[in-house]
Amino acid sequence: MFRFSSSIVPSAIRAQNPSSLLKALTLSILHRSSYSSSSLSSSPSLSIWRRKKEMGKEGLFVVHELKRVASSAPRLESFMKSHVSRLLRTDLLAVLAEFQRQGNVFLSVKIYNAVRKEIWYRPDMFFYRDMLFMLARNKKAEEARQVWADLRSEEVLFDQHTYGDIVRAFTDGGLLDLAMEFYDEMRSSPDPPLSLPFRVMLKGLIHYPELREKMKEDFLELFPNMIIYDPPENLSNDEQR
Repeated sequence: MFRFSSSIVPSAIRAQNPSSLLKALTLSILHRSSYSSSSLSSSPSLSIWRRKKEMGKEGLFVVHELKRVASSAPRLESFMKSHVSRLLRTDLLAVLAEFQRQGNVFLSVKIYNAVRKEIWYRPDMFFYRDMLFMLARNKKAEEARQVWADLRSEEVLFDQHTYGDIVRAFTDGGLLDLAMEFYDEMRSSPDPPLSLPFRVMLKGLIHYPELREKMKEDFLELFPNMIIYDPPENLSNDEQR
């Protein structure tokens, strides 16, 4: 027979029939669950870079105006000082996310640099990850190297899954030299290697058999009891037709 804690259900309700008691208990549990979920979503410990980027009216205005004045260096710098520097943190991050979504490399880099100068800025893996993803999609090697230099100067460390995703992104973007440099960084990371990131990277190297074979050797050395699926030799040729 179930016993209900007196701390959960008030005494006035406990005196009623069992169905009322059960209903009261259910409502109490749902209330506590809702409170817990709400507290978690608004927790200050949640990385600001992982929160949903919701843009206000001021952010929308800044996006529009930055695109309008981007071709004029003096007007751009003037607008950065008069408007961008006054944006709230949430709007500034939303502006950055929007330019990244649009693939606007020039303005993404401008806002990226502005964010790093803010007093509230703290180095974060997700901040740099999103910039590198955008630069990989747009095949911008020089800018990616600068972002990589920035994160290293701030001693930002990626986890193994993020390393794997970045290597895959630059492989997909055709920037193989950078992809392999990031892979070397991954191998020298203090975090223990994981098999899943390797599988993600190996899948992206199907069209580059020499690089794939080298990475496959590393994988089998690290995980000798695992196997790797090798696609048919004619797969690359078939997909290119």
